[in-house]
Amino acid sequence: MKTNKTICFFNSTKTWGGGEKWHYEMATYLHTQGFKVLVIVSPNSELSQKLNKIVVPKEEIKVSNFSYLSSSKIKKVVNFYEKHNVGTVVMNSSEDMKLGGISAKRGGVERVIYRRGSAIPIKNSFINRYFFKKVLNEVLANSEATKTTINAKNPGLFPKDNITVIPNAIDVNGFDALDSKALYQKEGNEIVLGNLGRMVFQKNQEFLIDVALELKKRNLDFKILIGGDGKLENVIKEKIQQHNLEENIKLLGFIDNPKSFMNSIDVFLLPSRWEGFGYVLAEAMLCEKPCVAFEISSNSQIVDDKENGFLVPFEDVITFCDKIQIFAKNKDLISKMGAQGRLKIENEFNSELIQNKVKEYLLS
Repeated sequence: MKTNKTICFFNSTKTWGGGEKWHYEMATYLHTQGFKVLVIVSPNSELSQKLNKIVVPKEEIKVSNFSYLSSSKIKKVVNFYEKHNVGTVVMNSSEDMKLGGISAKRGGVERVIYRRGSAIPIKNSFINRYFFKKVLNEVLANSEATKTTINAKNPGLFPKDNITVIPNAIDVNGFDALDSKALYQKEGNEIVLGNLGRMVFQKNQEFLIDVALELKKRNLDFKILIGGDGKLENVIKEKIQQHNLEENIKLLGFIDNPKSFMNSIDVFLLPSRWEGFGYVLAEAMLCEKPCVAFEISSNSQIVDDKENGFLVPFEDVITFCDKIQIFAKNKDLISKMGAQGRLKIENEFNSELIQNKVKEYLLS
């Protein structure tokens, strides 16, 4: 099914993250399928720079919290929509939703979709009630957990029937094609545990310090590798030094190749306080690494407890370490659960399957 109208992806976030990855991959996929696509981005953003390397049409605009109050910015976006004959707009952040949404309403765009990728409850504010009741047609969520948070603080904020859940896609073939080199050489019979993510409050790497202290009490032979950087990096470094854990926890800094990281560990640990969709869990599973994560947000969508990893109560250090100890005492279980994880991703989250679902959704 083809359409003469353009599908617009509105994402003004300057840095690169899961939302930007989704918008980039869906825009390029639909473009290669012969559909008319437009991407609205922030000047010099990472998404904009990536789009410079391909032929997907784009327009640029700076977006802030209150851009939706600017008549000149609204007019500029309306002109983008009219110039490219936009019939559907899919927006990323709250700021994008407001500016892109009000502009779509003014410009007569038929489908106004807010793509929600974070399992954080939406505030029951006057402005949110206005946009969800008067501007948006649909919400596209990346997990059932994310869907639940839409109406968590106001059951009547948005019609549940207009919320569609399609999980994030994983490019299995592309991931497999990545080169991989060891980032760490295992010492003796130790178990190598790993975490990969931005060092911010959400990702909760400080919890791993408590894990390391408990594992030391149990005389477990282990290393924890943490990949990533961020504003809490110095705080985490100081706490590692404070507890004399330099030999047990290794900070590897920013990692540009997740495959190399995953292939350097035995078990992946995810202490995040919430996840819209845990890309890193899927990447770990593609490398046949079992995972230990909290039983919150969308983690159960990816981790099948006792099948390809373990889910434990939120910030329960003792139970978290119990599961790690199970792997340390039974290395065969690492291989067995790791293989199950790989199959899970191939069968349920492969990009060919998911991208086709999104295409059908956008063209329905």
